[in-house]
Formats: sequence, C-alpha cells, structure tokens
Amino acid sequence: MKFYEQTVTGAINPVKLIGKESYQRFQDWMLEEFDFNPSPFVGGVEQSQTKLANLDVQHYAKTRNYLDGGISMLSPYIEHGLVDPTEILKYIDSQQDRIQAYGFLQQLSWRDFYQKKYAENPDLIWENLQAYKTGFKHDEYSDQLPKDILEASTDVAVINGFIEELKQTGYLHNHARLFLAAYIVHWRRVKWQVGARWMLSYLIDGNFASNNYSWQWVASTGSSKPYIFNLETVRKFAKSGMNLDVADNFPLHGSYEALSRRLFPRLSVKDHA
Repeated sequence: MKFYEQTVTGAINPVKLIGKESYQRFQDWMLEEFDFNPSPFVGGVEQSQTKLANLDVQHYAKTRNYLDGGISMLSPYIEHGLVDPTEILKYIDSQQDRIQAYGFLQQLSWRDFYQKKYAENPDLIWENLQAYKTGFKHDEYSDQLPKDILEASTDVAVINGFIEELKQTGYLHNHARLFLAAYIVHWRRVKWQVGARWMLSYLIDGNFASNNYSWQWVASTGSSKPYIFNLETVRKFAKSGMNLDVADNFPLHGSYEALSRRLFPRLSVKDHA
C-alpha cells in the first residue's frame, strides 16, 4: 500500500511512513462497521487556506477552552496534509509577533511533541506508559464499550450530546474530547485503549499520537493523576443548547473531592484533596 500527500501547490508527492509498516498502520485505522455519512467539513486546499486566513490567535487564546470558542478548525487540514504546521508558523509571523500567538503555538507544539514520541517507538502507541493512578489495575478496566455509550443513551445528557456530535460531524472540541474520555475511563471504568480506538474511528482529524497520548493523560497512565471534571465545569465552558440540568446529568454533579472519592474509593484521603 502506498500513501501520498497533496501540497498547497496541488503537487502529489509519495509519503514514506515513519515507524510501522504501512499495512500495520492501516490495520490500526480499521473502522467500526456503520453506515457512512459524509462529514459536514469542506475539504480541499482552497478551504484550508481560507481557514488559515481566518485564524485569529488572540481570540483563540482568550476563548479556546469554551465549547463555542474561537478555535481554528485547522486540525483536519493539518492531519490530511492540506496545510503544514511550518506554513501556519510563516503565516503567523507575517501577521503579528509570535508572542501574541503563544497559546495557539503551544497547542501546535504539543501535536509535534506527540508525533515525535510516536516516531521514537511506534509499537508502544497502544501500551500504558505507566500504571493507573486511580487505585485500580489495568485488568480491572473493561475491554468493551457499554452499549449505552455506543448508542448515546447514557444517563448523562451532556455526554450523549458529545457522542452524537462526534458521530454526526467527525469532530469534537478538544475540551469535549477530554470530558468524554474521562467519562468513559473513570465513570464507566473502560480501558483507555478501547475508548481511544472508538473515538479514532470517527474523528476526521484523528491522529494516533495526539489522540492516544491525550487519552493516557486523562487515564493517568501518562500523567501524575487522573483527569476528572464535574457539571459545574461543563456549565462554565458550555455552548448554547446543551442540556445542563442536574437531574439529567446527576453522575457529574458534586465537588471534585466528592467525585474523586466516589470514582476512586481505594485512594488515600490526601489523593482526593
């Protein structure tokens, strides 16, 4: 199997994949069996250049954590080779000082960092970097996604909304990805690998390294502690139209300390503080 990329000039160039053999990488990308629906994203070099021209790094820095914030939406075009990070950097340099784009460049740098870690040892991309720091062992997490997650029919309304958005558009705001990953791993106690593979099967900007290392950060196998959130945090960053009623999101209701005690009962008292 051969892979190619299209440059901004329209030239088609062969790509040599780093790390795994191409067939192994293709197997990693095996999708779930579901009816195909085209993404609402418009592809192509012209559209990627439009997104780049509309990049507002200062607005991004102020609002990027909000689910309706001023994110760039460049990730699908970066992932599919329609715009290169070096091109983005040159564009930023032509428009303003780099210090004004610090927040945006920081996120772009994380992507590059994860790519380099993946290239160093591709065979480890599905392996735990460390043990879970949740009080539970790897084997105590499920190998299957619950049916209600697959069908977006959990007892948490905001989670159902994120799942539906992911399935319908192939995209989720990064904050929503973290919320969804945390719910799957910590509330439902599913192995991060299971959730990561499922999410990759939908993401139009799916990138092995960024996706998997982010899941490990959430799970605590790639960080110092598990990432959790509560309903109050979702409300802080929510966009209009979301169902944020306590009754419809009760598993997320409570302080961080209370949720930590509920989710990780084997941890010591100081670990919940």
